[in-house]
Amino acid sequence: MSQPVLEIRQLTKRFGSAVPADGINLVVEKGEFFTLLGPSGSGKSTVLRMVAGLEQSDSGDILMDGEEVTDIPPWQRGLGMVFQQYANFPHMNVADNIGYGLRHRGVSKAEIAERVENLLKLVGLSGFQKRRVTQLSGGEQQRVAIARALAPRPGILLLDEPLSALDEKIRREMQVELRNIQQSTATTFVYVTHDQEEALTMSDRIAVLNHGRCVQCDGPEAIFRKPRTRFVASFFRGCNVVEGQIETNGAATFSIAGRKLQLDDAPAMPAGPCAAAIRGESLALTDNADEADLLLPARLEKITYCGIYSDYRLRLEDGQELSATLPHGYDLEVGQPVSVGIRKTDVVLLEDD
Repeated sequence: MSQPVLEIRQLTKRFGSAVPADGINLVVEKGEFFTLLGPSGSGKSTVLRMVAGLEQSDSGDILMDGEEVTDIPPWQRGLGMVFQQYANFPHMNVADNIGYGLRHRGVSKAEIAERVENLLKLVGLSGFQKRRVTQLSGGEQQRVAIARALAPRPGILLLDEPLSALDEKIRREMQVELRNIQQSTATTFVYVTHDQEEALTMSDRIAVLNHGRCVQCDGPEAIFRKPRTRFVASFFRGCNVVEGQIETNGAATFSIAGRKLQLDDAPAMPAGPCAAAIRGESLALTDNADEADLLLPARLEKITYCGIYSDYRLRLEDGQELSATLPHGYDLEVGQPVSVGIRKTDVVLLEDD
């Protein structure tokens, strides 16, 4: 295996009683789009700032290409950084903003002009050299900030919620553009966001943080389909966390609302209370036993129209609520009894947080 471009070992940071980084271990491979995902206060930006050298850790190590950099100043780490606020120089035009760092590194005017032209083409701003950044839209200003950060050809580009200030349409467009830029340059991106869709759309791997700890690090599909803990399952929209029972030690028989479901390939777990994740789009509203491995009686409590699908809020006999995310076309009324169909392959047993 090749040497990781970034390795974080037992990284810890305290601010009084708050612990935004509590013994975090992460490995980022060269050329990855690696995302730190979590709610506000989970520690993701603090970890990024410690990698950048803008925040000093209390303990732990940061290695880049196998070399210890924990105590090296930011300007010697060979990193680029893009912030939520664009931080462009308003008195400079686009070309001067992008070339600013290169001029301070003593790069020749000819090479600066060539790099600026290539980067403008890369970020979709060809011909914008002489524009003032104050004349650009928010999305265009963020493209300038990204080009400026890429101009010195950093080993790693750090991005701290760079799209959060943009409106939804531009943000979605920039998600695609950022991924294209990352793949075109083969630059390692370490990206911070609280937005699940952003993380799933762009990342090669995602580290989910909660209260300063990494609770799961996996590819987007594994994070989405196979959450390991109650927190990860509940953090992603559309995932139901249901309470049940493991019937016998080591056996994969899960009881939901008093009805048993035999699971295949489930981890051996002790008998007793256990939570499971079931995606809303995996549920069915059906009386046909051939369409599901388990049918649960429920009552339809609410229907919410959500555009291309509807959300059906259901209450099971034991009082638990489920949300089924389904296409339109069900002739149902609020208050009527229904049957919820569950396939055993869609039930994921969860570890304790």
